[in-house]
Amino acid sequence: MPNPRNVRLLGEIKSALEATGGSFFLVDYQGLTAAEDHELRRRLREQRARLFVAKNTLIRIALKELEQPALDDHLKGPSALVFFEDPVAAAKALVKFAEELGKEIPRIKAGLLSGQVLGASEVEDLAKLPSEEELKAELVGVLTAPLQELAGVLGGAQRELVGLFEAQAKKLEEAA
Repeated sequence: MPNPRNVRLLGEIKSALEATGGSFFLVDYQGLTAAEDHELRRRLREQRARLFVAKNTLIRIALKELEQPALDDHLKGPSALVFFEDPVAAAKALVKFAEELGKEIPRIKAGLLSGQVLGASEVEDLAKLPSEEELKAELVGVLTAPLQELAGVLGGAQRELVGLFEAQAKKLEEAA
């Protein structure tokens, strides 16, 4: 008979996986003090992500039941799942926290992003990408640049026309 607590935790893992489209990072959190753990969770919450500590067995079962790729090679030792809305923001928060702490904790083990298994280095590479907000700002800049150029060209034609009218008016005044 399965332990009711494990059944509940398995349900929570599966629900979180379904909510994120099966995307998460797998991290080793061992070595964090309670205060550091609390700070990491706070920073992740700011990025609309959350840290979920779970047994490797439950993670394996959840992945299998949801027909997600297995991460058996990475499910050794203490593991926590980081569920997120924005993978870049969550990766940045994890990497920055580990750098500031100087303990290399949390250590990224692997990740699963839209059904694709990511190694630790690939998750760290995600942290180097611009955030979603930065990418949106760049896109707006790229889209508005041609419009700004067009406005400048059209404005130039208007200025020339005004200049011609002024020159004609001045010429008529001098002739009169």
